[in-house]
Amino acid sequence: MAVLVTGGAGFIGSHTCVELLNAGFEVVVADNLYNASEESLKRVEEITGRSLRFYKTDILDREGLDKIFKSESIDCVIHFAGYKAVGESVQKPLEYYYNNITGTLVLTDVMRQNGCKSIVFSSSATVYGDPKVIPITEECETGGVTNPYGRTKYMIEQILKDYYVADKEWNIILLRYFNPIGAHESGRIGEDPKGIPNNLMPYVSQVAIGKLKCLGVFGDDYDTPDGTGVRDYIHVVDLADGHVKALAKISEMKEKGADGVMVYNLGTGKGVSVLELVHAFEKVIGRPLPYEIKPRRAGDIAVCYADPSKAKRELGWEAKRGIEEMCRDSWNWQSKNPNGYN
Repeated sequence: MAVLVTGGAGFIGSHTCVELLNAGFEVVVADNLYNASEESLKRVEEITGRSLRFYKTDILDREGLDKIFKSESIDCVIHFAGYKAVGESVQKPLEYYYNNITGTLVLTDVMRQNGCKSIVFSSSATVYGDPKVIPITEECETGGVTNPYGRTKYMIEQILKDYYVADKEWNIILLRYFNPIGAHESGRIGEDPKGIPNNLMPYVSQVAIGKLKCLGVFGDDYDTPDGTGVRDYIHVVDLADGHVKALAKISEMKEKGADGVMVYNLGTGKGVSVLELVHAFEKVIGRPLPYEIKPRRAGDIAVCYADPSKAKRELGWEAKRGIEEMCRDSWNWQSKNPNGYN
């Protein structure tokens, strides 16, 4: 099976490419390298001993995408490409709506015109907004989203569901990620944000390596055990494996002549606070990290963690790696690559 991975040079995309190649899939990557490096794909090939095909293409580029589908026999798309920072989305809503939603419309139209109607979409736990029930199941209400990034994920989910209502040939899996951190155990690929990181773990790592002076912890007055936000941190390799399992599910659906829209949470089911994560990282590196408490960040919620039992039941998937392993692998990547892929 040939899989097109949009955003495949990014953090989650590159780790997913490793797992796909290891599982025997043919992998084609489309990435505009806006927030990624082609070096990550070279290292993916190095880790796996297998080759992939790379197209430097934007999902807004209809002709570029069409060229990929005309040149390759794509069976399924895993769609990662998109802007992804919660805080930035509050400052740049127009850019987020245009890039993420219009890009998905262009991509799926090109897919349809080329007879490819199977897609695994990189969604997010942000679609649940401020959840009324913890842990969060797939049946929990969506739509009360607190930031534009999350709204793009929610809107794309609705768009894909509407495609299926109109055309039952679509096979759609929506994977709602919680908080991916960590890195491949080799230390060859990992999270490499450009500029000052928006996400917690790369910020922690860069403070530890000395690139940044102090970690800002946004809010210590939430209704949580230590006052800091609680999240469901998941190792990126576990998350990547979830995509391999999702493709197996799509193949199973096709063989049975079934179709539909399937939704799965990918998380550990365990909530970890920001300070708990910081202390776990300190344990790995053997020294304290400087941090300061800052005001709450726009769009953030207090507690968010998954009930991942549906993914275990229907996909045969569950997270295997714990918080210390996530911290250890993040530090292994950062310490071996202090300037990322540069």
